[in-house]
Amino acid sequence: MTACAIEGGTAGAATTADPGPEESGEPEEPVGAESAGAERAAGTEGAAGAEGAAGAVPAGPATPWAGAPRAPGTFTLTADGAYGARLTAAPGAPGEQRAWYPERWTLDGPEPYAVPLPLHQPEEPDAQVVPLADGRVLIRRRVADRQMFSLLYPTGPATGELALGAVECDGMTLLPPSPDGSSVYGLSAGDHSSLLWLVAGGAFGPELVAEIPGHCSGGVWLDRAGRMLALDRQLPGGGPVKAVAVDLERNGEVTPLLQIAPSSDDRLLLADPDSGLLLIRSDAPGHDRLGWGVLGSCLPVRFPECLRPADVAVTPFAVQPGQMLMPESCAVALRVDGAAGSWVGVWRPQGRRLHQLAAPEGWSAGAGYWSRDGVLHLPYANAATPCAVARIEAPGDDGPLPETGGTDGTDSDASGTEPSGAVTPPVVCKPVPLGQAPLHRAAPPD
Repeated sequence: MTACAIEGGTAGAATTADPGPEESGEPEEPVGAESAGAERAAGTEGAAGAEGAAGAVPAGPATPWAGAPRAPGTFTLTADGAYGARLTAAPGAPGEQRAWYPERWTLDGPEPYAVPLPLHQPEEPDAQVVPLADGRVLIRRRVADRQMFSLLYPTGPATGELALGAVECDGMTLLPPSPDGSSVYGLSAGDHSSLLWLVAGGAFGPELVAEIPGHCSGGVWLDRAGRMLALDRQLPGGGPVKAVAVDLERNGEVTPLLQIAPSSDDRLLLADPDSGLLLIRSDAPGHDRLGWGVLGSCLPVRFPECLRPADVAVTPFAVQPGQMLMPESCAVALRVDGAAGSWVGVWRPQGRRLHQLAAPEGWSAGAGYWSRDGVLHLPYANAATPCAVARIEAPGDDGPLPETGGTDGTDSDASGTEPSGAVTPPVVCKPVPLGQAPLHRAAPPD
């Protein structure tokens, strides 16, 4: 696996839609209301699922549903998009404190529907849920200095619970569901080392998989088998953050993955195992930028100008699968956050333009998945529809591209080379494979 240098060049004026009102920094995670209940037991109460229909998407950014309770966590999807899970709030009067409970969404049928999974005690806002391919939902709860894990599932009108065990640590984050559909991993990060746990899918409860030197975060799967996991790591004592690959079948062996510049922070945000497309955030251009590269390629990482619209934060959340050996043709869905709310961006590397579209009212911002034929599925819930999925066909990139300069100061040629995202021409770096000598910056041409 290799990663390469920055593709430099003159700044381009790529065409973008209206970027929306001003906002700075990364999108904030929604904040949930506090709820009671520090201890929990297996429950016998539940509720039947509700059904919703797919919805259409209007043009322009959407206003969030004002009456929707803001869940403390995110909406998590299985790798194939068949199931989703989230914490949601029980109905209540405006301003009343609401109790949180898990909810599973079934998305692979003719119409989506949600199944509540409440127990005797309400969940704490910091609980985390992850769906499995068999329809069960893993929940992580913090009780004192332990992380406790259980599998929840509907049993007629009740909710069943299978306790898996506990891990003694102050904090843990569940990683995205494994592509195998049955395994879930948790990451407990420290200043000097980070522990990777298999918390669901093991033979005897939670199992320690690897101890990785340094402070780790992130979590992106690099293959369909659930063997190669990418983490963002900062070594003990500080220094830049670099993405590394962890081989789960070789006792957590760690190898470098991204090395754009020696002192740059290089994080991996998304990866598509079919095409090898990587979505990267790095400050190698001089400040944090969103870029793309190809796994195993010696071509440079590129930072398109169209992925830095003014006054908004842009975060990728889904890549179109099935584009074998064609990373430039993959449609990428992005969450666009501005002062007016969150909406959807769609971009392809070969198109070199960002299409900005409305999100459905009540969209779980940042949640969604692509079908192989280029249809984006966005789960949402609002006052009229308790469970639904909006479907958006990826817009085409027909029409003339904006005029931009090439990386050598001339007009770009037919190779499709993108302009650098920097406002001023950066110094040019030669692309080199991972593991070779550090990049030496050359003086800009006169």
